[in-house]
Amino acid sequence: MAFAPRPIFDWKLRTRSLALGRRTVTMGILNVTPDSFSDGGQFFTPGEAPERALKRAMAMLDEGADVIDLGGESTRPGATPVSPEEEQARVLPVLSAILRERPSTIVSIDTFHASTARMAVEAGAEIVNDVSGHLWDPAMSSTCASLGCGSVLMHTRGKPSEWRSLPPLQESEIVPMVVTGLEATVGAAQAAGIDRSRIVLDPGFGFGKRLEENYPLLAHLSSLAQLGLPVMMGVSRKSFLSHTIPRSALTAGDDSLRSLDHARLYPTLAANVAGILSGAHILRVHDVRPAVEVAAIADRILRDSR
Repeated sequence: MAFAPRPIFDWKLRTRSLALGRRTVTMGILNVTPDSFSDGGQFFTPGEAPERALKRAMAMLDEGADVIDLGGESTRPGATPVSPEEEQARVLPVLSAILRERPSTIVSIDTFHASTARMAVEAGAEIVNDVSGHLWDPAMSSTCASLGCGSVLMHTRGKPSEWRSLPPLQESEIVPMVVTGLEATVGAAQAAGIDRSRIVLDPGFGFGKRLEENYPLLAHLSSLAQLGLPVMMGVSRKSFLSHTIPRSALTAGDDSLRSLDHARLYPTLAANVAGILSGAHILRVHDVRPAVEVAAIADRILRDSR
């Protein structure tokens, strides 16, 4: 089976560029939150110095992460909102610590608050990764334009507080909804002054899409190529993956393998390979080393397919 060649891009960041398409870029997730769905509280305690988060960032870089994606507010369903000031108090000390330890690190700030984006980029972040696609803070697009940073625009359907009550989607409407939504988001970002060379798209797996609704999006990820921009996918440890695994497989064997991290690792890797072969340029992941390894295989398949 031949796979379509993955387009090559030169992603313009704040102070440098990142080549996309020749190989898969890995973005390591670093949540300094008490309540994120997978790693909440693991790298953050209120009032604590950032040593645990710094250690985790260094480990991910050593495992091959190209980017560290730093977030200070959970967007899991039903998450408690935090103020921009609280978010900044969580992320800025960690950002400073990472850049002191390894000044060349590319850091992405995962936020939908324009004020947090500005402070983080001015402190050295290269990318703003906004799960709302600049919809939840009307100042975000103009802020990113003035900062000249890289911008990840995600498709989101509704807000976390609304996801459990959203009506179900028909399979046939999911991909057109995401493509149309992202097209409008890109248009608004460009109108605000963000150059296309600074934009990466994320279809937003799990963000307003329920369980099985994510599979048509994964199956037709290549449809995003029509938008002419690089694609990031973030399926790491998401519930729709383990929901598909036979229950007997999830409950058998060593208890240590039934943790959230382990139960969703292999499904995540399978989805990541499928995404790369469908054109994904960036993987946003919790487990960096396994992602780097499977990406190397998928990249080789793509290369020889050409």
